[in-house]
Amino acid sequence: MPAGEELPPYIGIALADVRLVKTPEDAAAALAALAAADVVGFDTESKPTFAKGEESTGPHLVQLATDDTAYLLQVGAAPLRAELHALLRTVLESPAILKVGFGLGDDLRRLRSKLGIDTQNVIDLSTALRRRGERNTLGAKTAVARFFAQSLTKSKRITTTNWALPRLSEKQILYAADDAHVALRIYRHWRAQPPAAPGA
Repeated sequence: MPAGEELPPYIGIALADVRLVKTPEDAAAALAALAAADVVGFDTESKPTFAKGEESTGPHLVQLATDDTAYLLQVGAAPLRAELHALLRTVLESPAILKVGFGLGDDLRRLRSKLGIDTQNVIDLSTALRRRGERNTLGAKTAVARFFAQSLTKSKRITTTNWALPRLSEKQILYAADDAHVALRIYRHWRAQPPAAPGA
Protein backbone atom coordinates (compact mmCIF):
# COMPACT_ATOMS: atom_id res chain seq x y z
CA MET A 1 0.00 0.00 0.00
CA PRO A 2 1.40 3.45 -0.83
CA ALA A 3 2.24 5.86 1.96
CA GLY A 4 -0.65 7.84 3.43
CA GLU A 5 0.18 11.02 1.55
CA GLU A 6 0.01 9.15 -1.76
CA LEU A 7 -3.46 7.76 -1.14
CA PRO A 8 -6.43 9.43 -2.84
CA PRO A 9 -8.33 11.74 -0.49
CA TYR A 10 -11.29 10.47 1.49
CA ILE A 11 -14.44 12.33 0.42
CA GLY A 12 -16.56 12.91 3.48
CA ILE A 13 -20.21 13.66 3.97
CA ALA A 14 -21.69 16.54 1.96
CA LEU A 15 -22.85 19.69 3.75
CA ALA A 16 -26.34 19.10 2.30
CA ASP A 17 -26.51 15.86 4.30
CA VAL A 18 -25.73 17.50 7.64
CA ARG A 19 -28.53 18.71 9.90
CA LEU A 20 -27.94 21.25 12.67
CA VAL A 21 -30.70 20.53 15.17
CA LYS A 22 -32.04 24.01 15.92
CA THR A 23 -35.80 23.69 16.49
CA PRO A 24 -38.22 21.29 18.21
CA GLU A 25 -39.20 20.10 14.73
CA ASP A 26 -35.53 19.39 13.90
CA ALA A 27 -35.21 17.43 17.15
CA ALA A 28 -38.32 15.36 16.40
CA ALA A 29 -37.10 14.57 12.87
CA ALA A 30 -33.63 13.65 14.15
CA LEU A 31 -35.06 11.40 16.85
CA ALA A 32 -37.31 9.60 14.33
CA ALA A 33 -34.38 8.92 11.99
CA LEU A 34 -31.93 7.91 14.72
CA ALA A 35 -34.42 5.70 16.56
CA ALA A 36 -35.08 3.79 13.33
CA ALA A 37 -31.37 3.04 12.83
CA ASP A 38 -29.71 -0.20 13.90
CA VAL A 39 -26.32 1.52 14.18
CA VAL A 40 -25.31 5.18 14.41
CA GLY A 41 -21.93 6.86 14.16
CA PHE A 42 -21.16 8.81 17.31
CA ASP A 43 -18.71 11.47 18.49
CA THR A 44 -18.55 14.63 20.58
CA GLU A 45 -16.55 17.85 20.45
CA SER A 46 -15.53 20.00 23.39
CA LYS A 47 -14.01 23.46 23.61
CA PRO A 48 -10.29 22.79 24.16
CA THR A 49 -8.60 23.61 27.45
CA PHE A 50 -5.18 25.21 27.43
CA ALA A 51 -4.49 26.26 31.04
CA LYS A 52 -2.90 23.74 33.38
CA GLY A 53 -5.51 22.19 35.65
CA GLU A 54 -8.39 23.69 33.63
CA GLU A 55 -11.33 21.29 33.44
CA SER A 56 -13.31 20.83 30.25
CA THR A 57 -16.90 22.07 30.30
CA GLY A 58 -17.76 19.84 27.35
CA PRO A 59 -19.19 18.19 25.50
CA HIS A 60 -20.43 21.23 23.60
CA LEU A 61 -21.41 19.38 20.44
CA VAL A 62 -22.68 15.81 19.97
CA GLN A 63 -22.67 14.23 16.51
CA LEU A 64 -24.87 11.28 15.57
CA ALA A 65 -24.91 9.88 12.03
CA THR A 66 -27.12 7.50 10.10
CA ASP A 67 -25.93 6.04 6.80
CA ASP A 68 -27.09 9.10 4.86
CA THR A 69 -27.35 12.00 7.35
CA ALA A 70 -25.34 13.48 10.21
CA TYR A 71 -27.10 15.32 13.04
CA LEU A 72 -25.22 17.92 15.08
CA LEU A 73 -26.58 18.82 18.51
CA GLN A 74 -25.20 21.89 20.30
CA VAL A 75 -25.98 20.70 23.81
CA GLY A 76 -25.38 24.06 25.43
CA ALA A 77 -27.92 25.81 23.21
CA ALA A 78 -30.30 27.28 25.80
CA PRO A 79 -33.54 27.51 23.75
CA LEU A 80 -33.51 23.80 22.90
CA ARG A 81 -31.58 22.34 25.83
CA ALA A 82 -34.38 20.14 27.21
CA GLU A 83 -35.28 18.71 23.78
CA LEU A 84 -31.65 17.97 22.92
CA HIS A 85 -30.97 16.27 26.24
CA ALA A 86 -34.12 14.14 25.87
CA LEU A 87 -33.11 13.16 22.33
CA LEU A 88 -29.60 12.22 23.43
CA ARG A 89 -30.82 10.24 26.40
CA THR A 90 -33.29 8.30 24.23
CA VAL A 91 -30.70 7.40 21.58
CA LEU A 92 -27.55 6.97 23.66
CA GLU A 93 -29.16 4.98 26.47
CA SER A 94 -31.07 2.71 24.06
CA PRO A 95 -29.81 -0.89 24.17
CA ALA A 96 -31.40 -1.44 20.73
CA ILE A 97 -29.25 1.13 18.88
CA LEU A 98 -25.54 0.37 18.51
CA LYS A 99 -23.29 3.42 18.80
CA VAL A 100 -19.88 3.30 17.06
CA GLY A 101 -17.01 5.76 17.13
CA PHE A 102 -13.29 6.25 17.69
CA GLY A 103 -11.68 7.01 21.05
CA LEU A 104 -14.93 7.35 22.96
CA GLY A 105 -13.63 7.11 26.54
CA ASP A 106 -13.60 10.85 27.26
CA ASP A 107 -16.84 11.37 25.33
CA LEU A 108 -18.70 8.85 27.48
CA ARG A 109 -17.27 10.23 30.72
CA ARG A 110 -18.20 13.80 29.85
CA LEU A 111 -21.73 12.84 28.78
CA ARG A 112 -22.20 11.08 32.10
CA SER A 113 -20.68 13.90 34.13
CA LYS A 114 -22.34 16.84 32.36
CA LEU A 115 -25.68 15.43 31.25
CA GLY A 116 -26.15 12.33 33.41
CA ILE A 117 -26.36 10.14 30.30
CA ASP A 118 -25.08 6.58 30.70
CA THR A 119 -24.48 5.48 27.11
CA GLN A 120 -25.39 1.86 26.37
CA ASN A 121 -24.44 -0.54 23.53
CA VAL A 122 -21.23 1.11 22.35
CA ILE A 123 -18.33 -0.17 20.23
CA ASP A 124 -15.12 1.85 20.38
CA LEU A 125 -13.55 1.14 16.99
CA SER A 126 -10.14 2.31 18.25
CA THR A 127 -9.77 -1.00 20.08
CA ALA A 128 -12.27 -3.20 18.21
CA LEU A 129 -10.38 -2.86 14.91
CA ARG A 130 -6.96 -3.73 16.28
CA ARG A 131 -5.39 -6.70 14.57
CA ARG A 132 -4.01 -9.56 16.59
CA GLY A 133 -0.72 -8.49 18.11
CA GLU A 134 -1.36 -4.76 17.69
CA ARG A 135 -1.09 -2.82 20.93
CA ASN A 136 -1.79 0.71 19.83
CA THR A 137 -5.33 1.95 19.43
CA LEU A 138 -6.47 2.66 15.90
CA GLY A 139 -7.54 6.15 14.82
CA ALA A 140 -9.97 7.11 12.08
CA LYS A 141 -7.12 8.14 9.73
CA THR A 142 -5.45 4.73 10.00
CA ALA A 143 -8.79 2.93 9.63
CA VAL A 144 -9.69 4.88 6.47
CA ALA A 145 -6.28 4.07 4.97
CA ARG A 146 -6.60 0.39 5.90
CA PHE A 147 -10.19 -0.21 4.82
CA PHE A 148 -10.71 2.29 1.99
CA ALA A 149 -7.12 2.92 0.80
CA GLN A 150 -7.84 6.63 1.12
CA SER A 151 -6.33 9.50 3.09
CA LEU A 152 -8.50 11.18 5.74
CA THR A 153 -7.39 14.73 6.42
CA LYS A 154 -7.89 15.89 10.00
CA SER A 155 -6.94 19.52 10.54
CA LYS A 156 -5.49 20.21 13.98
CA ARG A 157 -6.51 23.84 13.48
CA ILE A 158 -10.17 22.80 13.26
CA THR A 159 -9.85 20.25 16.07
CA THR A 160 -8.74 22.95 18.50
CA THR A 161 -11.33 25.58 17.56
CA ASN A 162 -14.01 26.77 19.98
CA TRP A 163 -16.81 24.19 19.80
CA ALA A 164 -18.91 26.19 22.27
CA LEU A 165 -19.58 28.97 19.75
CA PRO A 166 -23.29 29.51 19.05
CA ARG A 167 -22.54 29.69 15.30
CA LEU A 168 -20.17 27.06 13.97
CA SER A 169 -18.22 27.61 10.76
CA GLU A 170 -18.82 25.45 7.70
CA LYS A 171 -15.42 23.81 8.26
CA GLN A 172 -16.33 22.99 11.87
CA ILE A 173 -19.69 21.55 10.76
CA LEU A 174 -18.14 19.29 8.11
CA TYR A 175 -15.28 18.21 10.38
CA ALA A 176 -17.67 17.26 13.18
CA ALA A 177 -20.16 15.53 10.88
CA ASP A 178 -17.37 13.50 9.25
CA ASP A 179 -16.10 12.29 12.62
CA ALA A 180 -19.40 10.52 13.29
CA HIS A 181 -20.20 9.51 9.71
CA VAL A 182 -16.80 7.99 8.90
CA ALA A 183 -17.04 5.81 12.01
CA LEU A 184 -20.31 4.35 10.76
CA ARG A 185 -18.91 3.80 7.25
CA ILE A 186 -15.86 2.03 8.69
CA TYR A 187 -18.06 -0.12 10.92
CA ARG A 188 -20.31 -1.17 8.02
CA HIS A 189 -17.29 -2.05 5.89
CA TRP A 190 -15.63 -3.98 8.71
CA ARG A 191 -18.75 -6.02 9.48
CA ALA A 192 -19.22 -6.83 5.80
CA GLN A 193 -15.76 -8.40 5.58
CA PRO A 194 -15.46 -12.19 5.81
CA PRO A 195 -13.76 -13.31 9.03
CA ALA A 196 -10.01 -13.69 8.83
CA ALA A 197 -8.56 -17.19 8.72
CA PRO A 198 -7.32 -18.53 12.08
CA GLY A 199 -3.92 -17.13 12.93
CA ALA A 200 -4.28 -14.25 10.47
